[in-house]
Amino acid sequence: MNVSPLVWGITIAALIGIIVLDLVIAERRKTEFGPREATRWVIVYIACAAVFAVIIGWKFGAQYAGEFVAGYLTEYSLSVDNLFVFMLIMSSFAVPVIYQHRVLLVGIVIALILRGTLIVIGAELISRFSAIFYLFAGFLLFTAWKVWTSDHEAEETREGGNALVTWVSTRFPTTNEYHGTALTTKISGRRVLTPMALVMLAIGTTDLLFAVDSIPAVFGITQEAYLVFAANAFALMGLRQLYFLLKGVLGRLRHLNKGLAIILGFIGLKLLLEALHSTTSLPVPTIPIWFSLLFIVVVLAVTAATSVRAAGRPE
Repeated sequence: MNVSPLVWGITIAALIGIIVLDLVIAERRKTEFGPREATRWVIVYIACAAVFAVIIGWKFGAQYAGEFVAGYLTEYSLSVDNLFVFMLIMSSFAVPVIYQHRVLLVGIVIALILRGTLIVIGAELISRFSAIFYLFAGFLLFTAWKVWTSDHEAEETREGGNALVTWVSTRFPTTNEYHGTALTTKISGRRVLTPMALVMLAIGTTDLLFAVDSIPAVFGITQEAYLVFAANAFALMGLRQLYFLLKGVLGRLRHLNKGLAIILGFIGLKLLLEALHSTTSLPVPTIPIWFSLLFIVVVLAVTAATSVRAAGRPE
């Protein structure tokens, strides 16, 4: 897949345009971002991803379109897990509901920039060291086990923020009071950071921890840096609408960690087989992209169905 600098430029420019438009809409918003509006925006972003897949199929072939769709579904489903932590961070910083959409947008822009850096590093490692797939495979299999045994309720008891946010808040003067959407304000003639700046930093940098898991997973589906970046961009841009849509039902997704663990384990196994196939003379089979896509869709469907069924049972 040969992606010209022009195509990269158009893609990034379109992404920036969407972010600017969203910022303008968020700035004009005077009411809370409700589930009905969130549903419309989720549909819009999914439709945009579908159109992008069609364009990729038309321009580069069905194989790459399938890789993008599988990567997008994987990234989007793994991103749902982030929402538990995002809710915790919002609660820890007591973010007013009316500002949460803006916080998520700016935080996700920070996350996308950081993820883009990771994708460039990952693509460079893959081009230089084919054996890196063994490391990715081992890491994903370990992560799958960790996610399978995780407890979201235990995670939600932890405090929000991270080491970087703590460092910033101790090195720079801050205030505990919000001043609208301002990142800084003056108190007694002194410029200080507001909680708005800290919570945006917390959202953006905390997401990077999840990217360490999810980016190798997408590289397990496609080694095309352009598709990995696009899958991450579409998943992240639709994530904040999904936050408001699922905000009231996240706790009911009881089997989410099991489904995500199965997907991560499957991709880890796929990477391991491909590594053995490309670095040894063993007759090792590889998993085709159509099967990967079908497997991911089925696991997500079963996870959603069993979660809904379990949520309907009395405790």
